[in-house]
Amino acid sequence: MKVSDIFISAPGKAILHGEHAVVHGKVALAVSLNLRTYLRLKATNTGKVCVNLPNIDRFLCWDVSELKRVMPFCSDRREEVKLLDPELMRGLRDFVGVGDGNLDTCTMATLSFLYIYLSLFGSSELPSVTVSVWSELPTGAGLGSSAAYSVCLAAALLCASGAIPSPLKEWDQTARWCQEDLELINSWAFQGEMIIHGNPSGVDNAVGTWGGMLRFLAGKIIPLSRVPLLRILLTNTKVPRSTKVLVAGVKDKINKFPSIMTPVLDSVDAVSCTCEKVLSEMTSRPITGEHYNILEELIDVNQHHLNVMGVGHPSLDTLCRITLARGLHSKLTGAGGGGCGITLLRPETDSLVVQATVQDLKDCGFDCWETSIGGPGVQQHSPLSVKEDILEILRQY
Repeated sequence: MKVSDIFISAPGKAILHGEHAVVHGKVALAVSLNLRTYLRLKATNTGKVCVNLPNIDRFLCWDVSELKRVMPFCSDRREEVKLLDPELMRGLRDFVGVGDGNLDTCTMATLSFLYIYLSLFGSSELPSVTVSVWSELPTGAGLGSSAAYSVCLAAALLCASGAIPSPLKEWDQTARWCQEDLELINSWAFQGEMIIHGNPSGVDNAVGTWGGMLRFLAGKIIPLSRVPLLRILLTNTKVPRSTKVLVAGVKDKINKFPSIMTPVLDSVDAVSCTCEKVLSEMTSRPITGEHYNILEELIDVNQHHLNVMGVGHPSLDTLCRITLARGLHSKLTGAGGGGCGITLLRPETDSLVVQATVQDLKDCGFDCWETSIGGPGVQQHSPLSVKEDILEILRQY
């Protein structure tokens, strides 16, 4: 073990513009959320490998001797991480007793951890470790919670195995890895996402790794070097939805009304590109009220387009109505049909207005947080820089 105690965090993600249109070859902008997943990896001498997931009330523990049963399926794959190893996956599924059956959230999180842990340590002596994970992100809300988990796992286990160095110096509160190390973290996080989601786009783990904003077009992901930190309200309507069904519905509408829907998709693409240009201007010159005026108009236009696509929902209409009554502008983020929405907060927005809006939304049965978008990706922390309540949770184990 190259490190004995390490704290890592990675952000969630939201889609700023371009959801659904991106499936049809248009630009989407994904941004990091300043709601983070935190992980602590601690070396022990217990002869056990333990994983604590208090968000889903699970504690898992194996003897190292038990895990050695899976080691014949392992090979040294630190650099070869483009495809999942089918032999190791079969061995792990048998080990956790799921075979070819469907997997619940806890089992998928377990398999992701064991896969990365054994891939990185399987050709050497397996170390005893305890890994504890706590997230500010709700699960299953389309906010990249599984990707943030996978990014944290990848960074911590790569550091522990010596595949990448710890970037944190003695005097640092937080630190980030170099580009080459981030690329390795991202590739292993993508492995975790493939285990959890089957065929992920790679956007969520890329946002978790690099943070800020990413431009996604035709499968190509480009991190944008500088974006402003924007205050938002994030609202979870808690209305469940099927991304698969919503994507299929948009496709059907495009096939049925191509002359109507194609211009809508082109307009969403233009919204994404215009927003990207405005955000770029906000990092290179003084920010003005006009920048926020344009961002608000783009939010309104895109929300109307998403309703035209058929992915709106009465709960999202309620969100937009309540926030607009207080002069704030909102749109859905992600698949739609319920799920989550974002509301832009201007720098001059009074805190009393924000508090009243949050209360109005909570009175509707929604969850609502004031947070920000555009913050840093995966980081290593000193214990002093981790929020006290989260530190207390991670240190309980």
